[in-house]
Amino acid sequence: MAMGVAPQDGAGDDETMISSINTTPLVDVMLVLLIIFLITVPVVTASIKLQLPLERNQPTQTKPENIVLAVDQGGAMYWSMEPVSLEQLLARLRAEAVKDPQPEVHIRGDLAARYEAVGRVVAACQKVGIRKVGFITEPPAAGGR
Repeated sequence: MAMGVAPQDGAGDDETMISSINTTPLVDVMLVLLIIFLITVPVVTASIKLQLPLERNQPTQTKPENIVLAVDQGGAMYWSMEPVSLEQLLARLRAEAVKDPQPEVHIRGDLAARYEAVGRVVAACQKVGIRKVGFITEPPAAGGR
């Protein structure tokens, strides 16, 4: 874009000012940045050749014989929807541990629950000999964290 300024008050033609934006330095900088990115991108993407394991994320199949235990943020334990004490939990798990095939135990721990409360449930399962213990979680939000 160019702009011409006409002289005022009868000044001579020698003092005319032409104002324009010089884009040559901008183009030079952009070309240098383009070349730098073209050179550095292959270096950044290079990595050690590894064969990574393939993981299939299979949804949990809820079977009637699965045991769902929950721990709320206060540390209270629940067998399905029924509140249980640690002694009741141990007694019920002992009865389930002798079954063949042994049922799976799925633990749902509240995000704000203390690790100690969830650890008591895991220790109870271990104490009575339950072999399959899993944790139920929710998938991350679509936006990610």
